[in-house]
Amino acid sequence: MTIWKPAGHIRVKVLGLVWRGDELLLSEVEESSGRVKGLRPLGGSIEFGETRGAALVREFREELGCGAMLAGPWHCFENIFEHEGAIGHEFVFAANLELDDPGLYATDRFKFLEDDGLGCWARWVAPERLPEGVELYPTGLLSLVESGVIGPDV
Repeated sequence: MTIWKPAGHIRVKVLGLVWRGDELLLSEVEESSGRVKGLRPLGGSIEFGETRGAALVREFREELGCGAMLAGPWHCFENIFEHEGAIGHEFVFAANLELDDPGLYATDRFKFLEDDGLGCWARWVAPERLPEGVELYPTGLLSLVESGVIGPDV
């Protein structure tokens, strides 16, 4: 089993906020024990010379094999976190996104591959109804959803 640890430098990432009604498409974040400790929207790192929009579309093509279209304004988070005993630091750009594969909206939970080949699970969850003991990442996303700044129609 490969245990992921945060990079030792600041990273810049993009996340796609894909909605199915009030549910957000989220990737499971596991501890090394396999327990799901959190959920986060799908996405990844911006490559040098790449715009955030191009990075977001590329990430969804790589991870889900589908096209995607920006469907809302950008939001930015500074995310400093701890995972598996290591500190991570990233700036995250997130925006609503629409996928061109209707089958993904019809599937409640499915497996996808990260760019490093690691298999991950994605599922639809309403941010206001997270499972007990599970957090929404990045920090601050849940409060913006609850306040109506971020949502399916925003």
